[in-house]
Amino acid sequence: MRLLLDSHVLVWWDNGTPLSRGCVEAVCDADEVYVSMASTWELTIKASAGRLRIPRPLPAILADNGFLPLPILLEHTQQLATLPHHHRDPFDRLLVAQALAEGLTLVTRDPQLARYAVPLIAA
Repeated sequence: MRLLLDSHVLVWWDNGTPLSRGCVEAVCDADEVYVSMASTWELTIKASAGRLRIPRPLPAILADNGFLPLPILLEHTQQLATLPHHHRDPFDRLLVAQALAEGLTLVTRDPQLARYAVPLIAA
C-alpha cells in the first residue's frame, strides 16, 4: 500500500500523539509513505506565524521515518479542476488531488475529506 500523510498526521506521528490502530498499522506496513510538499509548506507557514510548534526540522522528520517527499506536479494542480468544492482549504484539496493522481491512500483525521472519492485511512 502507498500512503500520503495529511499535515497533522505527520506532526502527530513524530511527536507521539496517539493515532488509530489502523493508521499505525498502515504506516508501519506501507510499501511507501509520502509527505506532500504542500504539507511541509502549510506546516512552515503555521510555524512561522506562531500557530504551531514543530520541535524538529521537517527534513529530519521525513528522513528519520523513511517518509518520501512528494513534489507538487502540474498533473496534481490540473487534478484540482476535477474536484468538487467540498472543502475550502487549498492544502487539503491539493492533498486529495495528489492522492487521486498518484493512486495513494490519504491518511487523515479530517472527516470532510471523506466526501471526496479518494481512499482514506482514519488517523
